[in-house]
Amino acid sequence: MKNLVLFFCLCLSCNCWAVYKCTDASGRTNYQSAPCAEQNKAMEINPKTGGAVDLNAQAQQQAFLTEQQKQQELQKRAEEQAKIEAFKQFKTQVQAEHELTQSLIKQNPLQFSAFAIPVYDPDKLPPQVKPFTSRLVEIEKFRRLAAQKALASGQCQRVEADELNSTSKPDLLAFLINCSSGVSFHFTETELKPL
Repeated sequence: MKNLVLFFCLCLSCNCWAVYKCTDASGRTNYQSAPCAEQNKAMEINPKTGGAVDLNAQAQQQAFLTEQQKQQELQKRAEEQAKIEAFKQFKTQVQAEHELTQSLIKQNPLQFSAFAIPVYDPDKLPPQVKPFTSRLVEIEKFRRLAAQKALASGQCQRVEADELNSTSKPDLLAFLINCSSGVSFHFTETELKPL
């Protein structure tokens, strides 16, 4: 006990900043001015305030926070990668629908102008189409059906333009077809059934 009191007195007189209470593997406690060895239990004691900090617990907490941050970063990266993959798959589906439309146009050059149904590229959408990005695959199908329905009416000899109409709503798409005869057709998705 005298040694402990003497040690604290020396610390106060030499104006030391901290005292370390170290407990080794055999359970012996030592007080020292240098940090404890890593394998020992460590406690930092402030001789002026008497406050103590468990350095091992502090290190464990820091390691836990670092690991948690690492896991969050890995999860964030995985989610971003999943979004990228989903968007690639989505673009592939839109492109497949557009290729069907282009095939229809090429097979029927008298009924369609070459640029009657331009592709809606998910990366460069017109302002009126952008709010409906999630429905692009359906939009491509409906545009094809709208053109075919206009031609089937007998009042449209050739489709010049086939676009998503500005009157569209998220749950009710609308389409505008302009024909070479000057006639225009307006169809909603509920009116478009496979021919």
